[in-house]
Parts: sequence; structure tokens; C-alpha cells
Amino acid sequence: MKVLVLYDYPPSPGGLATQGDLLYRGLIEMGIDAHAVHFESAMEKEWYYRWFEPNVVVGVGYWGHTPQLVLHPQRYGVQPVPWLVADGYIANYQEILNALPLILVTSNWVKEMYIRDGISGDKIEVLPVGCDTDTFIPYKKDDPKILAVRDALGIPPDQLMILTIGGDAASKGAQEVMQALSIIDTKAPDWKYICKVWPQPRTKIQNLADIEMATHLGIEKNVTYATNTISRNFMPYLIGACDIYAAPSRLEGFGMPQVEAGACGKPVIGIKAMGMLDTLIHGETAFLAEIARKITLDEVILGDESGFEDKHRVKFTVPRTVDYRANVHDIANYLMTLMTDPDLREKMGKAARKHVVEKFDYRVVAKRFVQIMNQKLDIR
Repeated sequence: MKVLVLYDYPPSPGGLATQGDLLYRGLIEMGIDAHAVHFESAMEKEWYYRWFEPNVVVGVGYWGHTPQLVLHPQRYGVQPVPWLVADGYIANYQEILNALPLILVTSNWVKEMYIRDGISGDKIEVLPVGCDTDTFIPYKKDDPKILAVRDALGIPPDQLMILTIGGDAASKGAQEVMQALSIIDTKAPDWKYICKVWPQPRTKIQNLADIEMATHLGIEKNVTYATNTISRNFMPYLIGACDIYAAPSRLEGFGMPQVEAGACGKPVIGIKAMGMLDTLIHGETAFLAEIARKITLDEVILGDESGFEDKHRVKFTVPRTVDYRANVHDIANYLMTLMTDPDLREKMGKAARKHVVEKFDYRVVAKRFVQIMNQKLDIR
């Protein structure tokens, strides 16, 4: 089997790049003949098509990357298999995607969204995102590297650290977490809430809105937004420094940070919806808050990015759910339970680590990819 993997290569710290890079690493370690190339590098991709002659080109992205992940390899007679994440409504390319023999998606919820938007379900296989469980590992609280992270964030050893990581924090449910923390603030042990976000214009605007909410709730002294650029190498230590990982996300096709937190032996607070139904086990590795409400749209306005003319209007016969909101009181109760019970935090953290190693280690995912290629495409 010869596999060409298309993703953001060399990998940036982002989720899609990590998703592709871990598959590539897993295939190489299995002895599969594989190469990696940036999904937008047309000349380099063509170079690989000509001399490497891959059996399959697997491309990591969302439906809007169809030209780079599907149409480009097809132009050179190479079999594409896109490995797709959810990104709202599939506005275009249904015909092209339905003509493929196989599409990979990151969770059962993403599969449901693609079927909802017109993709045939019989050709969709779920392949979860891998996790490097050799790097994301549990650390002792007195490890110098963990102490250094907490010290840099101004968190003493006896203070509880709650952590959320995302491009922006609000999309990961940070506003709901802050509302929950305000409910239990005076009853809970001493705590600090850290939101690690990525520095970008969109994030700066959202940060201001989030911090304004924290001020309105009266908890701003206990909330810190970390906006520095960090590498993937630092992530295991940042997660390792927390006591509870909280991410009841508003939209989550998989939830890579939640899985990485589990690999680090941390209990997670999520939402009983979307990709987290695949990755987290309620009451065992995580607490999943109920859905308080769904945000729906009756229509969307699309443009060039979706293959339409500018301001193209699409009306839905059935409203589309575009966002979820977790129940704030559920989050508050689950936070209080974990904050006041260190033994439970340890027990759930151990169960989470075991679950991730068994189900989501990147080598397990690579083996599953090879099985799917064998079974669905007879590529060996």
C-alpha cells in the first residue's frame, strides 16, 4: 500500500495539521510506504503522483477543501479519500463527494451532518482523530515542569486549575463554564479558570466579550486568558498543570483537546452531544452536561468560498442546527462534584487515560485506516 497524506504540512499547532501528521506517523511506524505533502501545494502533489504513484491520497480538511483534496488527485487519475471534519452546512460539492467510493469522517455526529446535507451514508466510514499517548501523559503535581506552568499562570499548588483550550474560548463553552463558576464561586474550593486561545483578530474580539462577561459575573479576578503563541510540545504540560479540563463545546466534530486531556489523566466536562458522544464516557471519564438549547438557522448566505456567486441565499426546508449550548446548572453541579473530590478526579482521570490509549492512540487509528482501505477499497 502506498499512501500520500495531504494536510497542513509541515504541521502547524492546529487541529487539522495534527490530525494528518499523526496518521502519517502511524502509517510510517507500521511500515506503510507513505509520504506527506501540503494539501495546497499543487506542484509538489503532482510530483508525488508522477513518481510515487500512490494507491490512495487521503486528504484532511472539510468539505470546502474538495478542490484540493478530491478534484486535484482525480485530475491525475489517483484515488482520493477525503478525511473530513464538520464545518456547518455542506453548501456545495455533494455530487462530487457522492461519486467517491469512500469518505472518512471524524465522528458519528459528523457522519450524521454529511448525510443530513445530502451525502450518501453507505460510503462514509468513521475514523477518529489520533492522539500521541506517548507525549500526552499524566504528570505528578510536583513535577518541576508542571509547577513551572502553574507558577507562570500565577496558580499556587493548593489552588484548583480549570482549563479550556481553543481557537477562541467561547466556541468551547467558556461562557457557559464562567456562568457555572459564578453560581458555585462562594461554595467551591479556591479556583482559577484558564482559557488558552490562539492570537488572531477574531479571537481578540471574542476575548474582550468573554472578559466583559467575567467582570459582569464578578469572577474576573479568577479568570485568565492566555493569548501567547505556543507549540504543540508545550500542550501536554499546559494540560498536565490543570485539575479539570472543561469544554462543553458549542460545536465539536471530534474534540481533540478533550481526548488529549483524557490522555493526561484529567477528568473532562463536556456536553452530551456531537463528537463528544464518541470520545467521552459520561460518569466514567467525563461529565456531560445536557443540551440547554440549540441555535438553528432557516437560511444561509454564501459566496465564492462555497462555489457560488456572492451573496447566494440558501433556504432550508428544515432549520439547521449550527450551535449548541450546555446546561449551565449541570456544569456547575459537575464542577462542584469534581472540585470537592480529589479521589474522584484521580479515578476518572485514570479511566480517561485507559480509554484514550485503547481507542484513540494514533497507532490504533493508523491500523484502523489500513483495515478500512483493505475492506472498502481492496487496497493492500
